[in-house]
Amino acid sequence: MSKYVITIDAGTTSERAIIFNQQGQIVNVSQREFEQFYPQPGWVEHNPLEIWETQKFTINDVLEKEGVTADEIAAIGITNQRETTLVWDRKTGKAIFNAIVWQDRRTADYCEGLKTAGHFDKIQQKTGLLIDAYFSGSKIRWILEKVEGAREKAEAGELAFGTVDTWLLWKLTGGKVHATDVSNASRTMLFNIHTLDWDDELLELLEVPRNMLPEVKASSGIFGHTDAELFGAEIPIAGIAGDQQSALFGQMCTEPGMVKNTYGTGCFLVMNTGEEAIASKHKLLTTIGWQIGDKVTYALEGSIFIGGAIVQWLRDNVHFVDDAPEIEALAQTVEDNGGVYFVPGFVGLGAPHWDQFSTGLMIGLTRGTQKGHIARAALEALALQSMEVIETMAKDAEIELKEIRVDGGASANNLLMQIQSDVTGKEIVRPEIVETTAQGAAFLAGLAVGYWDSTVQIQKLWAVDKRFTPSGKDVEQIKHNWSRAVGRAKAWVE
Repeated sequence: MSKYVITIDAGTTSERAIIFNQQGQIVNVSQREFEQFYPQPGWVEHNPLEIWETQKFTINDVLEKEGVTADEIAAIGITNQRETTLVWDRKTGKAIFNAIVWQDRRTADYCEGLKTAGHFDKIQQKTGLLIDAYFSGSKIRWILEKVEGAREKAEAGELAFGTVDTWLLWKLTGGKVHATDVSNASRTMLFNIHTLDWDDELLELLEVPRNMLPEVKASSGIFGHTDAELFGAEIPIAGIAGDQQSALFGQMCTEPGMVKNTYGTGCFLVMNTGEEAIASKHKLLTTIGWQIGDKVTYALEGSIFIGGAIVQWLRDNVHFVDDAPEIEALAQTVEDNGGVYFVPGFVGLGAPHWDQFSTGLMIGLTRGTQKGHIARAALEALALQSMEVIETMAKDAEIELKEIRVDGGASANNLLMQIQSDVTGKEIVRPEIVETTAQGAAFLAGLAVGYWDSTVQIQKLWAVDKRFTPSGKDVEQIKHNWSRAVGRAKAWVE
C-alpha cells in the first residue's frame, strides 16, 4: 500500500501542499504566498498562472523535503478557496482574465438589480444561497461582458469556467479533466442543490452558457490522474471539497447538529444538517457539505468575510504589529476593550447581515485608548461576528448547540477562544490537528482509494487538544455595544 496522501490546500493568500500519513497526522508541509491585486476599491484579483505555478512548486517542494516519490502517494485531495472565478481558453489553457476573488464586490450593483427584479426567492429556493456578489455566477457574467470577444467564444464552446479546484484539476491532468465536486458547485449561484445539476433557468438569467461549466461529481471519488511528467508518476486525484466543507469533514462533524468554526481569512461556521437541506429564515446559506457515493450531506453556513484578515490588516496595512501572534500578547495588557469596538466591514458584511455597502469602522476611541484596547477589540470582533452566526444557526436548525469545534490559524489564540466561549456561552473544542481543512480533503481522497476503510475508522483519528468553557463573565454590555457598532457601519457606501 502507498504510504501517504497529499492535500493541495489552495487558499486565498497562499498555496500549500501537505503530506498526511495513515494516522491522519501531518508529515510535512510546503507553503508559498502569492500576490493579491486590488485594481479598484472593493475589487480583488489573483493571477491564475501564479496560482498554478505556486501550487506546483509546493507539491514538488514537499515531496523533495520529505524524500517521497510520487509512487508512494496513494491519492491527492484538493481543498480550495471557494467562489473565486476563473475563465480560460480550452485550446490554449490560458485564462482570459485574472481570477476574480470571492471577496470581490464589483458585481454588487448587478446583484442588487437581481433582487429588485424579484429573483431573490427563486435563487434561494434552488441554490440555498442569497443573491450576492460573493458567489461565482455574477463574476462569470462580468468576465463575459467585459473581456472582448469572450461571450462569442463562450457560446462557441471555446471557454471553460472553474473555481480554483477545477482550474488546478485541469492543470494537474494536462487539460484532460474539467470537473468539480458538489460542494464547490453549490457556491456558484447556478447549481440546483436539490436536483444536483446546473439549473437552466438560472443559467439563462445570469447569461452563462452551460457548455462553459465543469462536470459535477461526488466529493470522494477518482476525478482523474496527474500528468506523469509533472511529478514522475501518475497520482489519482480522488477528493475535492471547498475549504469550509472540507473542514467540516476534517472535524468529523458527520452527524446532524455538529458545528465547526474555521478562523481563516474569513470566519466560516458550518453545521451538518444531514440529508435535509434546511432553508434558512435568518439569512444563512443552505449548502452541500459533501457527497460520498450516492449520499449527499447538506449544511447550514454563516460566512463572515473578514476574520483573521483583521489581524493581517493591522499588521500589513497600518503596521500596528510586526507579527500576527503579537495581537494576543497586546490584548492581554488590558482588562477589557476600554469601550472600543472594531467592525471589520472592509468588503461588506456577510452573515447574518448581508450588507454589501458597509465598511470598516472603529468606534469608542478616547484619549485613554491604548494599543491593547484596539488589539482586544480586534479579537472580540472575530468572536462577536461568530456569535451572531451561532445564535442564528441555532434558531434556523431549532437545535441547542452544545459545542463548537474550531480550527484555522487563529484558533491557536487561547484568549480569542476564551472570549468566543464567553460570548456564546458554549464549549469551544480545539482538536490536536487544527489543519482540518487540509485533513478533510485528505480523508475524502483516501476513502476513495481505500487508504482508509470508512468514516468510522477516520473518526478514531480525531482527538481533542483543549476545551474552553464559559468563565461566567457578564458579556451582555459587550454584546449590546457590538450591535450598536454594527448598526453604524452598515450602508455607509452610497
